[in-house]
Amino acid sequence: MPASTTAPVPTPLTTLGRERHANLSVPELYEHAVRNGDGVIAQGGPLLVRTGRHTGRSPKDKFTVDAGDAHEGVWWGGFNQPISEERYDALRQRMIDHLASRQVYVRDCYVGAHPQWRRSVRAYTETAWASIFCSNLFRLPPAEDLAGFQPDFTIVDAPSFKADPERDGVHSETVILVHLGRQEILIGGTEYAGEMKKGAFGILNYRLPDEGVLPMHSSVNVGQDGRSAIFFGLSGTGKTTLSADPHRTLIGDDEHGWGPDGLFNFEGGCYAKTIRLSHVYEPDIYSTTRRFGTILENVVIDPATRVLDLDSEQLTENTRAAFPLDFISNSSDTGRTGHPSAVIFLTADAFGVLPPISRLTRDQALYHFISGYTAKLAGTEVGVQEPTATFSTCFGAPFMPRHPAVYAQMLGERLDRHEVPVWLVNTGWTGGPYGVGHRMNIQQTRDMVRAALDGALTDVPTVTDPIFGVEVPTAVPNVPAEVLTPRGTWADSEAYDAQARKLAAMFAENFQRYLGRVPTEVAEAGPRV
Repeated sequence: MPASTTAPVPTPLTTLGRERHANLSVPELYEHAVRNGDGVIAQGGPLLVRTGRHTGRSPKDKFTVDAGDAHEGVWWGGFNQPISEERYDALRQRMIDHLASRQVYVRDCYVGAHPQWRRSVRAYTETAWASIFCSNLFRLPPAEDLAGFQPDFTIVDAPSFKADPERDGVHSETVILVHLGRQEILIGGTEYAGEMKKGAFGILNYRLPDEGVLPMHSSVNVGQDGRSAIFFGLSGTGKTTLSADPHRTLIGDDEHGWGPDGLFNFEGGCYAKTIRLSHVYEPDIYSTTRRFGTILENVVIDPATRVLDLDSEQLTENTRAAFPLDFISNSSDTGRTGHPSAVIFLTADAFGVLPPISRLTRDQALYHFISGYTAKLAGTEVGVQEPTATFSTCFGAPFMPRHPAVYAQMLGERLDRHEVPVWLVNTGWTGGPYGVGHRMNIQQTRDMVRAALDGALTDVPTVTDPIFGVEVPTAVPNVPAEVLTPRGTWADSEAYDAQARKLAAMFAENFQRYLGRVPTEVAEAGPRV
């Protein structure tokens, strides 16, 4: 049964803090961050911060209140863990009390570039740099909107607050709490700012399907010919790198909606991985790491010269840059574009057996969308030290509160209506599994993606992969033909066959939990075990 909703009226969040700093400019927030000892200025002007022991998201510490329409609407289990409203209220009050003697930074923002579906959000943060993060990653209202600003939902970010697992019924001192009814997000015990971003988008991912909009963990760009593309993929699979193409306009790099009149960005910025970032292959993103206004998380610098070392993973593999979208030279001013002409599923295959690019049928597309296969890359979550095979529904399970069949049905309807081709692109390993083979060449991947988007693969002959059933092009401009068939890149073809069958069996086992909720033709579109 859902928890009772007859609790006393909660303390308003407008009372938070001993001292509140509302909507300060980025230079002012820099001054606060340096004065408070929360960050240092690196060479070129970015603000460098450390996030302590949490250098990635902590999905096992996230809970959603089991009350109201969430009781039936949320797909409980896995990342969607319930917590009672009583326990939520107790934690909420203790967090308010904890912040009573502290200064708090207030940032008013919008989420969503489309005026019909955007939401207003107010973020209360304990640190000045986290307020810069919000101003970078969300969308800033014009000055005239701030006077009467009324938030649709609220975020409270209190890293110094510690939960009591025994008392609070949670797993650790870290908590990420979501109340969908009140549209509140409470974060304690972690300085990792990505929790705020993903919490906000999680609310949209729950609400927008009821409004006829498909929310997507994806990046989007558009060519000069007006043909747009969606890139689905988890962190580290190349969403930001591949969508930030200098020959195309970037709509956004991580979260979008697909509505009746096209695609729109949720964000106002980018949150890009910086580890081993290349000024040759990723020049626009690289340039942001040398710019005032960028927040750099856990990047190593020389303590005397403040020169960055983007190759160092001393603190984490998951080093990050958070910056406004307009720091990318070819980014969109509006955050909106028309219906897509192509959909790209990105996967970092740690087994090294998936083709670098393949065409999917409509049913295969929904199968792979629901499966969401990739490898969790080191540092993106607590405890992940090396690439590990995983299945993340809709390529974003931790952020999708509803059953994946809801999102898959909406995607299928749109693919049919707009006749959109779908491509599966492996940005992971080839020539062997992780530790034996090597990572796909980024320039070759770019060339494959560009060929798919430009229509250069439309009439190219294909071969059917005997295990995965996908159609693999036999030729791609500027890409050696031997790269396209992964079995041929392995020194031991029998070892390849064993690994491919192993991965196919993992697909089949994972998909068992969706049987009965998805059409039979989709369930039968997976790899051949």
